Amino acid sequence: MEFFLDTADVDEIREIAAWGILDGVTTNPSLIKKSGRDFKQVVAEIASICDGPISAEVTAMDTAGMIEQGRALKADLPPNVIIKIPCTPEGLAATKVLTADGTDTNVTLIFSAAQALMAAKAGATYVSPFIGRIDDTGHDGMNLIAEIMDTWANYPSITTKVLAASIRHPTHVLQCITLGAHTATMPAKTFRQLMKHPLTDRGLEGFMRDWEEVEKAGNA
Repeated sequence: MEFFLDTADVDEIREIAAWGILDGVTTNPSLIKKSGRDFKQVVAEIASICDGPISAEVTAMDTAGMIEQGRALKADLPPNVIIKIPCTPEGLAATKVLTADGTDTNVTLIFSAAQALMAAKAGATYVSPFIGRIDDTGHDGMNLIAEIMDTWANYPSITTKVLAASIRHPTHVLQCITLGAHTATMPAKTFRQLMKHPLTDRGLEGFMRDWEEVEKAGNA
């Protein structure tokens, strides 16, 4: 599975990238706003830290505007930047054109397997189903990941990757791994939680206590 970081905080990206496991980064207008910095400047800096796919989202709502913004972003930003597009009829039309241009895309705000399949047919490189937002409605967001992966299994010619998004906790990630999702994007907090385990901490503490005794014996 690919591990993506969902943030526009370059310090968080440097932290997780230093672990050697970061495959890409997703951003959105809300995350960029939270950073308080210029959009293109932030995305360019992110792309210089992580050489995997960096999602930069268009803000136009019409097809022509999305295509224009997507082409401009590809022209102005590093080559590993991919264009994030909402799952709307206009977005699918833009995805088709940008894919024909040779531009990788991430179709976002997916809430059904039918939407995911249509985005794949339009040529999306990634589709982003939102798990946590479905959970917020009282339903199980992981059912959507299961439905999409079952759909992909029925049509092996599909090459679009399933990028699980709106991940809220480590269990989401573990369930995505079990279901075979290709990618998961998560906040830095979730990366840190995935790395923590009480038995790891306990084992390390035991090793260090034993080593202290070895050193004391050697110095006696």
